[in-house]
Amino acid sequence: MMSEKPEIVQLGAEVLRQKARPIDDFTCAKFHALLSVLQNAMLESNGVGIAAPQLGASRQVIIVASRPTARYPKAPEMAPVAMVNPRFRIVDDNVVKDWEGCLSVPGIRALVPRYRSVRVDYQDAHGRPGRMILEDFPARVFQHEYDHLQGLVYLDRVETNQDIISESEFFKRIAA
Repeated sequence: MMSEKPEIVQLGAEVLRQKARPIDDFTCAKFHALLSVLQNAMLESNGVGIAAPQLGASRQVIIVASRPTARYPKAPEMAPVAMVNPRFRIVDDNVVKDWEGCLSVPGIRALVPRYRSVRVDYQDAHGRPGRMILEDFPARVFQHEYDHLQGLVYLDRVETNQDIISESEFFKRIAA
């Protein structure tokens, strides 16, 4: 058991710009330890999702866990889902711009265009196939975390720098 909170890698760290490697051994103790550390780091940081590269592990593992938090008070509730080696297809090609933040890019928020609905194919913690249709906020969270596996951060998707604001201003003006 870890005695300290795992460190979330910050923007500028090389691992956030690498394409993550797939998981091929679902029996490996290190893989299951990574899942546990990801879950704990996300919960302790009031996140609604997290990707393995954010903890310095360039592996294709994310957790999507939409729920109301201090960072996202209006988020819908869904059970956390660990997704290994995820892929997605667009279900609804309408693109919606909405506010995002990131545990690896603290202190700012930005309007980011994302597909409204996606079908996600993934493997669970035991390597079994899973599939989900995600819409609206959970779809946004998934696409945000999936980008981390591609070496992207949400700021790479922003259409104009004028869509970027400080988090304190976000909570004053938008989330209020």
